[in-house]
Amino acid sequence: MDGDSAELNHLAEKLREVEAAYASSLKALDALADFPLPEETLKDLTWQLGRLNALWENPGRPEPGGLGGAFRTRVWDAVAPAIERQQDFNSILVQMLNGQADEGAKLHVHLRSVIAALLHYLQRLLPLIDARDRSASAHAVARAELILEAFDRRLESLEGRIDGLRALRDRIDTLGEEAGAVRAALRNPPAPAVAAAAAAAAESASYAAFERRFRGDAADVRARLQGYAQLFAGNGPVVDLGCGRGEFLDALVAAGIAAQGVDGNARFVGECRARGLDVVQGDLLAHLRSLGDGALGGVFAAQVAEHLTPATLQDMLRESHRVLRKDGLLLLETVNPRSLYSLLEVFHRDLTHERPLHPDTLSFLAAAAGFADVRVEMKAPVEASSRLQPVPAEGLPPRTAGILNENLDRLNAILYGPQEYALFARR
Repeated sequence: MDGDSAELNHLAEKLREVEAAYASSLKALDALADFPLPEETLKDLTWQLGRLNALWENPGRPEPGGLGGAFRTRVWDAVAPAIERQQDFNSILVQMLNGQADEGAKLHVHLRSVIAALLHYLQRLLPLIDARDRSASAHAVARAELILEAFDRRLESLEGRIDGLRALRDRIDTLGEEAGAVRAALRNPPAPAVAAAAAAAAESASYAAFERRFRGDAADVRARLQGYAQLFAGNGPVVDLGCGRGEFLDALVAAGIAAQGVDGNARFVGECRARGLDVVQGDLLAHLRSLGDGALGGVFAAQVAEHLTPATLQDMLRESHRVLRKDGLLLLETVNPRSLYSLLEVFHRDLTHERPLHPDTLSFLAAAAGFADVRVEMKAPVEASSRLQPVPAEGLPPRTAGILNENLDRLNAILYGPQEYALFARR
């Protein structure tokens, strides 16, 4: 990168030098173009030429008559040959001077025209070079975009294949769970309870596979939830309702905060316990009801509230208020239904989602459950490249471009608003 910067700086310096030389040459040529014509500086030239043409004309042989006339005639006849020779010389000389004067005037006018045309050419040369450079740059950008688009298509194809492999791996895991449940059922024929256990195991494995595919890599989720963990510092213990794969529990433990998780998915519970996390398998509402008043410093649930029926959600909020001590924190993260993108790409993808929760609705229910300090914070913005792009102002009246972009901002807020929001409620 440093080498590239040095090369760019060198090219920029060279460009400044060439532009300065071009401007200096153009200025010098412009100064040379402003020269006077001979008739503009020699004010008497026209009169002198006219006088010269008048003087060289032959006055002719004088008329005889009287003594003076006879004398003049004799004198004329004596000097006539010399006069005629001088007259021929004068005629040729005057003709040459007239011709030179005419051609010189034409040459001066032509020279002015040539310099004016040269100036016009040079003045148009730089804009032409700039236009060609811009055109070349535009073609280069278009070519780069085509290459990137082709690369994106190949990347999407590879991602599709990877997703297919992941789905195959998850299906293999699920089949393993189901096969284990079937073997257990065959070994123990008193079937009703065993069959129910097998079905629950299959359901747990299937949803675990779904989570792995669509919720994202566990390390990425853990990094995203890390900021929430700091909010519970010095305010444990914390219960993570619907803890799933235990990413938030990992963050709490890393921060030295006492924490326990609750989840109904046996596969998740097993994975969490294998990492040494304190996780209970069971119903989250039943777990809250098993706790005493003011037993917790924090209650956390990420992507859980949208799975609950309205009655269960309200019971969960009331029980959370009861088990939290004063100044305890309830933090719920859920899908943002005010974003059409999050509804289509996140909420409706999961069949276990009950209903989307408007931020105002969830805030009202938390306040109704007894929480005094309730606020909402939007999370997970959609990437700018996926949103509607602003209209360039070039070629449009300023007000038109402003109105179009203002409407685009409003559409972006509806179509591509933040994908999630977090509700913070204090006891």
